[in-house]
Amino acid sequence: MAEALGVASSVIAVLDLSAKVFSLCLQYSREVKNAKDDIEKLGKEVAAFQATTEELQTLIDGPRSQELKASQQLKSAIEDGRLRLKKLEQQLQPSTGRKRMSRFGLRALKWPFQSKDAKGTIEDLERCRGNISLALNIDQTVILQNVDDRTTLNQLPIAYGASFDSKAEEHNPTCLPDTREELLKEVECWIDKSKSKTIFWLNGMAGTGKSTISRTVAHSRSKRGDLGASFFFKRGEMDRGNLDKLMPTLAYQLALSLPGVAFFVKKTLDGNPAIVGKSVREQFQKLIQEPLSEAAALAKVSSPVVIVIDALDECDQEVDIRLLINILSQVKVACPQLRVFLTSRPELPIRLGFSEVRGAYQDLVLHSIPAQIIEHDIIVFLNNEFEKIRNAFNLTVCIERKLPSDWPGRPTVQSLARMAVPLFIFAATVLLDQEGKSHGSQLEQTYGPILRSQIVELPEGERQEVIEDFKVIVGSIVTLASSLSVTSLSRLIDIQSDIVDERLDALHSVLSIPLERTVPVRLLHLSFRDYLVDLNNEEKVEFWVDEKHTHRRLAKHCLRVMRSALRRNMCNLPFPGTHTPELQYACMYWVHHQTKDKLEPDDISDVYNFLKTHFLLWLEVLSLLGRISESLGFIDELQSIVDAEEGTQILGFLHDAKRLVLSYRCIIDSAPLQLYASALVFTPKQSIIRQTFRHYLPEWISLLPRVDSDWNAVLQTLEGHADSVNSVVFSPDGIRIASGSNDNTIKIWDVATGKEEQTLEGHADAVNSVVFSPDGTRIASGSDDDTIKIWDIATGKEEQTLESHRARVNSVVFSPDGRRIASGSDDNTIKIWDVATGKEEQTLEGHMDWVRSVVFSPDSIRIASGSDDNTIKIWDVATGKEEQTLEGHADSVNSVVFSPDGIRIASGSDDNTIKIWDIATGKEEQTLKGHADKVRSVVFSPDSARIASASDDNAIKIWDIATGREEQTLEGHTKWVNSVVFSPDGIRIASGSMDKTIKIWDVATGKEEQTLEGHADRVWSAVFSPDGRCIASGSWDGTIKIWDVVTGSIVKSFDASWNTTVLSFTDDGSVLVTSTGHFSLDFRDVSTSHSSASDSQLGNAHVAVKVDGKLGFGISRDNTWITAGGPNGREVLWLPPNFRPWASRILNERSKSVVVIGCPSGRVVIMGFRDSL
Repeated sequence: MAEALGVASSVIAVLDLSAKVFSLCLQYSREVKNAKDDIEKLGKEVAAFQATTEELQTLIDGPRSQELKASQQLKSAIEDGRLRLKKLEQQLQPSTGRKRMSRFGLRALKWPFQSKDAKGTIEDLERCRGNISLALNIDQTVILQNVDDRTTLNQLPIAYGASFDSKAEEHNPTCLPDTREELLKEVECWIDKSKSKTIFWLNGMAGTGKSTISRTVAHSRSKRGDLGASFFFKRGEMDRGNLDKLMPTLAYQLALSLPGVAFFVKKTLDGNPAIVGKSVREQFQKLIQEPLSEAAALAKVSSPVVIVIDALDECDQEVDIRLLINILSQVKVACPQLRVFLTSRPELPIRLGFSEVRGAYQDLVLHSIPAQIIEHDIIVFLNNEFEKIRNAFNLTVCIERKLPSDWPGRPTVQSLARMAVPLFIFAATVLLDQEGKSHGSQLEQTYGPILRSQIVELPEGERQEVIEDFKVIVGSIVTLASSLSVTSLSRLIDIQSDIVDERLDALHSVLSIPLERTVPVRLLHLSFRDYLVDLNNEEKVEFWVDEKHTHRRLAKHCLRVMRSALRRNMCNLPFPGTHTPELQYACMYWVHHQTKDKLEPDDISDVYNFLKTHFLLWLEVLSLLGRISESLGFIDELQSIVDAEEGTQILGFLHDAKRLVLSYRCIIDSAPLQLYASALVFTPKQSIIRQTFRHYLPEWISLLPRVDSDWNAVLQTLEGHADSVNSVVFSPDGIRIASGSNDNTIKIWDVATGKEEQTLEGHADAVNSVVFSPDGTRIASGSDDDTIKIWDIATGKEEQTLESHRARVNSVVFSPDGRRIASGSDDNTIKIWDVATGKEEQTLEGHMDWVRSVVFSPDSIRIASGSDDNTIKIWDVATGKEEQTLEGHADSVNSVVFSPDGIRIASGSDDNTIKIWDIATGKEEQTLKGHADKVRSVVFSPDSARIASASDDNAIKIWDIATGREEQTLEGHTKWVNSVVFSPDGIRIASGSMDKTIKIWDVATGKEEQTLEGHADRVWSAVFSPDGRCIASGSWDGTIKIWDVVTGSIVKSFDASWNTTVLSFTDDGSVLVTSTGHFSLDFRDVSTSHSSASDSQLGNAHVAVKVDGKLGFGISRDNTWITAGGPNGREVLWLPPNFRPWASRILNERSKSVVVIGCPSGRVVIMGFRDSL
């Protein structure tokens, strides 16, 4: 006993000295800069010495202090340590002289050791500490050997391989440095805080790294000395899959880890040898709770004791899981120092267990940690593992085949990490792929047990019912294009929500299932979907999901939902929120599901019947959801899977449907109910949509306008610019169009939908020319502000401004290699610019007037330019020298273009012609005549076989180069056409006009717009007869026409001056009063068409014109709507561009029931309306 007391007093002395030395080391660390490494190493060794001594003091203060037999050896080791620490303290003490120096701001401390001396001191302390540990181990071994045989700890029935450091867990990893840092800090804080909850529940889906974290926590706390025990559950491995040996195993480890606890475990076993056969609760109380409490009371210190329990979800019996949670939650009062770190998947029995002990635990959900944190940790993991793979590979191959040090590269690793989040196991699977190892078993090990747990104890009949329900419910969830809540999902798939709830209760480990009924159910990771639909698993996995069959079933459900819910103006406008989520889903994704497999005949019939009855209703909902543009893609998808022979009717319907959406997309988008008004009223007579849905035609229109019989060549009209469109161009991939306008902006449009994507603002004046770079990533623009700007399409930001021209820039073009830009200007020059630097490379001078057009040859070697000096010049790009001057035009050359094969040049001129030139000889090959006004733009088709030209005569013409013949005339613009361009595939043409629109034309059909028989030019005026049965109109074509209001046909036509304005009928309707300006009037007999009187001396005399005084229907002030109640009245019928009046100068006579419109094309539109809408 005296020896033990001697050891105890020495221990106290050593602890006091080690604390002082450690404090001195800290002081030196702060103030001495030239020996950081030595100071840090010495400090660490002193701290380790102190920790070993504290462990010894705990043993001496324990119940077996009197049993220490190796005390002489222990006393010698401790005394040696005391002397060494005493000497070290003296060496580290600052001298009195040093203290005085510190008063004057001089560095007070100087490290007293050379590096080799410090190393020797550290080694002496290590050796001394080892001797103490050896003596201590001898003592503990002797103590344990003295435990009575029948109650030795070795007789406790333990689960072998369950501890974190067992052979079974040897090759399983811990967290890498620099990963899981925040989480591990949170766990450490929970352990150290005295008021922490007993349980820390870390839960997460399969594969999120829970066991790796458990091993890391166990390893860390073992080094700290406060790990009491660990138990890693593992289903199917002997005693690790149940609670039978859990408590004895934990007690055995506690006794070995904490000598102070071992005595009380022995005491329990001595007093109750049958305790290991008692209930789990009693085992816990007697073998763990009471020994921990008694040891803590004796030591009078409440240091934390950590128990790590991993993978509780792999415990076989659900009732045992809930029991264990309940037991652990009740020990806070008896064992406040106990900390149980527990991990599991969020499966139903565990969630139920914790729901019963709310407030007794702290938790953290792994898959809810911010994605960027998990991504960082996975990147560290991947880099570490790829380094191993790289090093192993490089050891086996020659130098030429060795992988570089940064393999596989940062972008690859980042991409893989993003795909893996939040699953570390997914990243591990990728690595197995890289190593050429089979990884199918990885996903099976992760997901198989979870799924099989649903049916493991069920009879065969119930098993099949659960599996079939799973395939329908979960199969739908993993196949949905967008997640739905349980409520909406049940309505979509027509299964009661309580059945859906019941089937999902067991799947919280693989699905995120919120408590809120309106929040969607989501996959925790896509690998679960991959596992279920993998074709290789069809025979191996009971829960395998037939993806195509599921898509087909979902498509039918979507059609069912839409048939039952869609109706006209179902929201009473304008709020889409009144659509249920399942209806919104059905409208958005029925095509997605329908097109995952080829349409069978019954599918075609089902879809066609739906479209014939619900197409417009479906479009209305898409419009309210802001997704009308996407309908074009849906139509394309349906067309792509219909067999041309079996589906002629549905294909015809879909073609017509697409034309309707292209023509009316912009108004459907902003005013959905115009689907049933404008879209049907102005659609061609032969349109399948018009004929199918004619019952929707507005009843308040008594007289429909005469319309074309079929669709013309105009696919779309893009409206958005506030002024003339001067330039249009397709992107190289044909997906976008860019347009430049007098409104100083460039707009970028989606060709498929006609939707405006971006507006680029920055020019201070009109934009005359726009062009895409060859790679489609940039746009260059030339402007009246004398500059060229280069824009980044992805961001819409201006990259560069090129300044040097002294006048407006009329034309810009990229070289085919994308390295240069050429620009033509009113300063009579062409400039060549380096795109990378923005520097001007050359100025080409030679033209005697403004340069209207510049273009590079396909090989980037030459530039062609057209000028107001009536010539085309060809220049050598490398030298800047003029090679040729092509003369032949009689007026300004507005446009020049090389053929794609580089053999010819085409030019368009103010002399109304297009000329084709042979580049090799400089000779004119052909002159194409047909335009009635200036040719503003010419372009070759991609195959060099055709030319398209745009003119001030408002038309585009397509010409056959081989014959020089005009193939087509495309009419639809209402003002000059400034620019024309072929799409890269040659199928479409885009044109920009002074009428502020861009039109997209179908080259294949090239059908001319069918204009009602009538005027051949702009209609300037129109007036009603007194009885309202006739209308008279005057036009620039030099005619006056009288129309029958009821039939819309022409009653009479007679010649007049081009500038004749129709003013009024006389009261009896027999005479028509007209004016040709200059205050002259003309009176014409309606029956004979003869002029009955003319008087040019009337001066400013007022002419009384009697019109209907009632304010009924009319035209809005911007000419785009028919209104009820005057120009500012309610907008009721949108007017397509080719049905609008000519600007605001048109005289729109109003009556209560009839509106007449004179169009720039010469079309006269007469419409009758009923009194009430």
